[in-house]
Amino acid sequence: MSNNPSKEAVMAALSTVQEPELHQDLVSLNMIRDVEIKDGVVSMAVVLTTPACPLKSVMERDIRQALASVPGVKDVRVRWDANVRADNRISGRLQLPIRNIIAIASGKGGVGKTTVAVNLAVALAQMGARVGVLDADVYGPNIPQMLGVKHMPPPKNQKLTPAQAHGVQLISMGFMVKPDQAIIWRGPLLHSAIRQLFTDVAWEEVDYMIVDLPPGTGDAQLTLAQSVPLTGGVIVSTPQDVALSDARRGLAAFRQLQVPVLGIIENMAYFVAPDTGQRYDIFGYGGAERAANELSVPFLGRLPLDPRAREGGDKGVPVVVSHPDSEIAQAFREVARQLAAAVSVQSYRPDPQLRII
Repeated sequence: MSNNPSKEAVMAALSTVQEPELHQDLVSLNMIRDVEIKDGVVSMAVVLTTPACPLKSVMERDIRQALASVPGVKDVRVRWDANVRADNRISGRLQLPIRNIIAIASGKGGVGKTTVAVNLAVALAQMGARVGVLDADVYGPNIPQMLGVKHMPPPKNQKLTPAQAHGVQLISMGFMVKPDQAIIWRGPLLHSAIRQLFTDVAWEEVDYMIVDLPPGTGDAQLTLAQSVPLTGGVIVSTPQDVALSDARRGLAAFRQLQVPVLGIIENMAYFVAPDTGQRYDIFGYGGAERAANELSVPFLGRLPLDPRAREGGDKGVPVVVSHPDSEIAQAFREVARQLAAAVSVQSYRPDPQLRII
């Protein structure tokens, strides 16, 4: 007679395990797949809502603890998979292979928004997500340089072919103008250009489309919100009061445009002297986190001031690639995990048509 536990008992135990971000059990969320039981060993696949899940270890611990109470279970083997949930409004309006569109914005220039956008995109790709980057900063399209790409591939089937670099797809107005050419456009031209960067490009499957916006709250932000369904927006700020005042305006603009706010990132939060290890809060500390708490939006994390991030942007090799074990690369990966988790939470909200925070 077999001493194997029944599948019903195993599933009942697993139904007590909560997904920490979504606050629903794994069975109800259909995250448990391919359960097999043999000689007391329970094997299963757990399909995460993102390959960049920040709480995978917590879920594995909880799964093992839940099954330890089931008589006959001797061991547990978990295989991980991921399926990023699509924002259905995107496919409904644009018929593009893009699951989520995330706008990276700042209330003012000089806060490192583009550096943050590039490194977050590459970090997500390193963790297994399919990532695209759309450079909507048409007045200062720097992302090709930051990703080390000078030219686009030739077009195919009357569509632009996105460039590929460091595991991400990339499109930018920087490919279409001379390096010293100024782009001086009014609203209608800007609107058309941004929309075409989505619709006239042969994108491959994308889990997260990272859109780098110009600083401020001008035509580009309005155009993007009106042209495509945004899964959410992220505000990048430095800790000092001036930057935070502008960040609040950027957040208010997202809300006015009915774009969900996925969170605030504090960039250049501190500097660690490489020779002494002494930490300096050059621009103050914690202001973005306080603002996030006051405004009831998620705080996605803080990033240190590190010259290697600037060097990586100049050379076309993001710091998460050039110095993967550095403190700043680890910080970027953690912020990327928190961003992916925020997108997952957003996608499970009950009424996607009214997702206004």
